[in-house]
Amino acid sequence: MGIIDGKMVATKIKENIAIEVKSLKKEIGQTPGLAVVLVGDDPASAVYVRSKNKTCANLGFQSFEKILPAHTKESTLLELIDELNKDEKINGILVQLPLPSHISSHKILEAINPNKDVDGFHLENIGRLVTGNAIFKPCTPEGIIQLLDYYKVKIEGENAVILGRSNIVGKPISFLLLERNATVTICHSRTQNLSAITRSADILIAAIGKPNFVTADMIKDEAVIIDVGINRVDNKLIGDVDYQAVLQKASLITPVPGGVGPMTIAMLMANTLQSFKNFYQLN
Repeated sequence: MGIIDGKMVATKIKENIAIEVKSLKKEIGQTPGLAVVLVGDDPASAVYVRSKNKTCANLGFQSFEKILPAHTKESTLLELIDELNKDEKINGILVQLPLPSHISSHKILEAINPNKDVDGFHLENIGRLVTGNAIFKPCTPEGIIQLLDYYKVKIEGENAVILGRSNIVGKPISFLLLERNATVTICHSRTQNLSAITRSADILIAAIGKPNFVTADMIKDEAVIIDVGINRVDNKLIGDVDYQAVLQKASLITPVPGGVGPMTIAMLMANTLQSFKNFYQLN
């Protein structure tokens, strides 16, 4: 019955990044730059943006914050993306989703230079991910893989079951697990006999956005449970997994908060550093 401490693992990763950034600054006199674009005043998005800026400062990155009003035209946002693509100080561009409804997220994400797409959402990067050749792996799925590796969870040959098929978590984590030779099943709202499938999982990843959906009777003894859900209920953050009940049965489980969440930002910083190194051909 072990708890996967994502906060601790993310802190170690960020400490290593900070050391490398310091040494690169000495070597070439430059530091990685991350631009975060926020359109509108969604409170949750504003919290994420502040958190990313604070992390940039702690790691020695340059942070470029672009906050635009909710009524910003799509064409104005596309012009801004074009400027950021051309700016050599900026190695990573992150557009905070969701965008206001009059702006096409697809069009905006496709406008980002794939070499600065540190979220890993550009179609070119998704195609490269599918073929096992990604420039940047999407942050949350890669964070999950890093947690499994840190806790020495066997992936090869194991049954991995994913609840949720989103483009941000469900689909990309399936490709990363396949790359590591897991046998992967993706479940969704139309899946029949869901509990029978989840009970076959050695590794269960819950990413559906339904609080406490995964109950103890849905998992087998000693399974590894990764809870990606973040649901606000009665002013508390809870995951997609009934944590207290499942904790007694799982061999390892991520808490919410403090599990997968901190890893997402750590991977964003790792991708931005990688982009910087790619630009200066330091690999």
